[in-house]
Amino acid sequence: MNPVMMCTILVSVLLNSAAQLLLKDGMARIGSFEFSTDNIWPIAFKVACSPGIIGGLFIYVVSVVVWLIVLSRVDVSLAYPMTSIGYIVTAVAGFFLFHENLSLTRIIGILVIMAGVYLITRS
Repeated sequence: MNPVMMCTILVSVLLNSAAQLLLKDGMARIGSFEFSTDNIWPIAFKVACSPGIIGGLFIYVVSVVVWLIVLSRVDVSLAYPMTSIGYIVTAVAGFFLFHENLSLTRIIGILVIMAGVYLITRS
């Protein structure tokens, strides 16, 4: 794969991970809530006014545009597995930013994903 396309895939994946982290932060600031007809509008208003959610959605749209560029130039059978790099980035960032659990089982899973991405890029 040409280095420019590899970088473009990584940019798309990193943007997607950044979007997910912003969405998580936005929802963490809103807090847990009950799904009921009584709070649909208050929660919808909080979500619509959350800078983290607005920023996350914007970055997600940008990542989709970059991904469309990737799909126009790279086989989907090669490009799509590369999105699994996002699992690694998001899990590690979640550990550092949100103090989420990164257990041994998750670390082993990340190593398996890394091995799979390596094998796909070598084919």
